[in-house]
Amino acid sequence: MIIAIIILSANTLFAQKDDYVQDQLNTMTDHDSLNLADPLDGYLKTAAENNPRLKSLFNRYLAYMERLPQAKSLPDPSVMFSYYTSPVETRVGAMRGGLSVNQAFPWFGQLKSQEQAAAAQAKASFEAFDDERNKLFFKVRSTYYNLYVLESAIRITNENITFLETLKQLANVRLESNTGSAVDLLRVEMDLAELFNELEYLKDSRKPIDAEFKELLNVDDIGNILIPDTLSITSIKNGKTPLIDSLIANNPSLRKFDSEIEALVNEAEVAKKMGNPSFNLGISYTNIAKREGVEDFSGNGKDAFIFPQIGVRVPIYRKKYKSMVLEKELLKSSKIQEKENRENALLTELEKVWRDYLDAQRRVVLFQHLSTLAGQSLDILLAEYTSDGTDFEEMLRMDRKLLKYELELEKARADQSTSIA
Repeated sequence: MIIAIIILSANTLFAQKDDYVQDQLNTMTDHDSLNLADPLDGYLKTAAENNPRLKSLFNRYLAYMERLPQAKSLPDPSVMFSYYTSPVETRVGAMRGGLSVNQAFPWFGQLKSQEQAAAAQAKASFEAFDDERNKLFFKVRSTYYNLYVLESAIRITNENITFLETLKQLANVRLESNTGSAVDLLRVEMDLAELFNELEYLKDSRKPIDAEFKELLNVDDIGNILIPDTLSITSIKNGKTPLIDSLIANNPSLRKFDSEIEALVNEAEVAKKMGNPSFNLGISYTNIAKREGVEDFSGNGKDAFIFPQIGVRVPIYRKKYKSMVLEKELLKSSKIQEKENRENALLTELEKVWRDYLDAQRRVVLFQHLSTLAGQSLDILLAEYTSDGTDFEEMLRMDRKLLKYELELEKARADQSTSIA
């Protein structure tokens, strides 16, 4: 009965769950708030759900979470049974067998430090998952923006072909009425041939980008990828300084180093506490046979209990514990230096991306303006050609400029969105 109570108490202690586990799982569930009405956000959700690398890292995180109940649990109690093949005679009877139960207890606070170290390791594993998810999201976004540029190029090229077909008809009408030149007709046919060739190349270029996008989403069939006609752009209004502060505070790779450093601090504390004494408490039971053939006396055949049994483990050899603490301290210093190096690299990368963002922002404004001017110039040249048949070559040149400016505008929009991503 006493043994059953001890084992039941131990199992109850081992089964207790730390609130941190559930908090982390809840954080994982609602870590992202994606606007699923936006097609791109829907693709991001699909990629996050299907990517095998993310699944692997998240399962690793869950595995680390399972270390928490292991770290805070007491060592298993030991139960020992003894049976005497040759009973040992005592004054009150022969000793036939015995049973003992022992439970080890580490130094005060060691289990808590072990639990905190395991929790920090689990958090570091989650930050690695979060970092990988950010990288995946960036790949999905940048590939999506490449698709947008390609679709825009196909659309703009088709519109330009339609315009040149109209010019071809106009040049043919003027030629038939003897007010135009056959050279004008040949020029527009040359431009059309080039545009048709470019259009076929653009269509062929869609296949590898579609394949890359499909690979990122890890789906067999994604149907027609929904691409907007015009890419909506959000601007960064508060400048670069808030980005630097946010990067240092929120970047998952930096937070991962913080968690690893926290784990090493707690592991060093565990090593220190392991250098302190630990204790053993137990009870023992001995079965005594009643002596026969003798006059009854007090205590004849009475079982003997010895309670409590107390043991102390004394860590005499201190060198290994000092070495364990020093090991954790050196690893902590190494992680601090790795974090500093990573932070410097991220800040350098942010400077480059900020430059690209400003450049894309300027190019959006520039090519919007140039497209407007080129369109107005083309309208004027078209009106002049319709009335007197002059400046046909200049009109074709201006059409080419308009095509270039429109393509550059869409590329600048995609580059700005990529920089923001």
